[in-house]
Amino acid sequence: MNPLYLETAVILLGLGLILAEAFAETVEKRTFAWVAIAGLAAVLVLTFFVDPGTAAPGDNWRRFYATDGAAMFFKRFALVTTILVLLMALDYLPVVQRYIAGARPGAGLGEFLTLPVFTCAGLMWMASAKDLTMIFVSLELVTVSFYVLVAYMRRNSASLEAGVKYLILGALSTGFLVYGLVWTYGLSGHTALDQIGPALAALPPESGGAVFFAFVLVLVGLGFKIAAAPFQLWVPDVYQGAPTPITAFLSVGSKAAGFIVLMRVLDVFLSVPSVVPKAGLVLVGVTVATLVYGNLAALPQTNLKRLLAYSSIAHAGYLLVAVTSVLPSAGGTPPPIPMGATVAFYLGGYLLMTILAFAVMVAAGNHLPGDEIIHFNGLAKRSPALAFGLLVGMASLAGVPFTVGFFGKFFVFAGAVARGQWLLVAVGTVAVACGFYYYLKVVRAMYFQPPVPGQETAIPLSGPTRAVVVALAALILFLGVWPQPALNLFPGAR
Repeated sequence: MNPLYLETAVILLGLGLILAEAFAETVEKRTFAWVAIAGLAAVLVLTFFVDPGTAAPGDNWRRFYATDGAAMFFKRFALVTTILVLLMALDYLPVVQRYIAGARPGAGLGEFLTLPVFTCAGLMWMASAKDLTMIFVSLELVTVSFYVLVAYMRRNSASLEAGVKYLILGALSTGFLVYGLVWTYGLSGHTALDQIGPALAALPPESGGAVFFAFVLVLVGLGFKIAAAPFQLWVPDVYQGAPTPITAFLSVGSKAAGFIVLMRVLDVFLSVPSVVPKAGLVLVGVTVATLVYGNLAALPQTNLKRLLAYSSIAHAGYLLVAVTSVLPSAGGTPPPIPMGATVAFYLGGYLLMTILAFAVMVAAGNHLPGDEIIHFNGLAKRSPALAFGLLVGMASLAGVPFTVGFFGKFFVFAGAVARGQWLLVAVGTVAVACGFYYYLKVVRAMYFQPPVPGQETAIPLSGPTRAVVVALAALILFLGVWPQPALNLFPGAR
């Protein structure tokens, strides 16, 4: 099957749902979510029947569209993430309904359940983008969709504030990225990544400064997408103000897309020998700043969504450790697991544990007065299933052994040790210790604190929510004992 059919099917699914929502006013809005989930699941199955093939006469699209194993992995990643976000959105609909105005009951809910489908299409295109133009267009499809979703609850001042901040800073980062892409095109004369590398490498040595300038501009633009310091200022307020399912989508989907583009673009700039040492210093500096800021800022947090926001910054730091360890300027031996496979495994584990944490927040949100950690006091007595799910999620985010988060950090630091990146190992070790404190204080609230007065009643769980929580917790524990099945999904990790 032609791989282009995958994104085409997702776009047609989204357009069909939008048209149905506009003309089928009597249809129950939850139906749109279930149709979207079924459609995306069908596309997920089709990804295993794609023929990567080789370029043939007339296949000009292969110049800008990658069909390698990495692209297919991240396409599946985007599909699974979107399906889980839509399942969370079903439980979150009462909150959305409360904060949007409509002339008729349910107005606006269909669009809220449909927009993530278009975001998914953008994420899938980003996974295959190997041309500067396609990188920018797919990135903007994702970003514009998030602009709308973040500010969707227009009667909620926090959501509107988050949307404005995300729009302004997102536009600024896009300006840096476009300038970097244009500068790269001006130096190389090409937009295809596989042609830019050789063109930049053939430039005279005195052009090294211009190439490095282009690299910095692109890094600034992508640093915003992956929430790396010092480009992370938008994260806490946007995560706290956005609808909780969209916060989860931002945390996982946007980060994964940013890293797949970063890895592809990094290969291009590292083909220029004069740029490698300076690029290495910049990446190490950004990595250290991200680890330090994310973990230290998470320590005093009392709001769970803000805690997970700073946690997202910290995990971007761990992923950057894996990316930095592959620099040619690093010494030592090659990492035991290729950088791409390490990043993919870490992101896969991060998907499981982050979605699990936010799924518990959504399920409990309708029965709690807010998102403060104190509101989760005694959750183990009110809902043992939700408390256990959040326990597994927090333990995995902290890197407790026998969870997928432990192996994710182990593979990252194993690569850093092999390459002799001792500064990153030292900073990362301290960062992990900080994580144990702020993640496990959530566990303390659930299991060792009495419920808030007036909040002692049991929390009911819907069937889909219970299935999602149980499945994600089971996968986290299973891959924490036997990670090989997940590693085998990514080429080159065997």
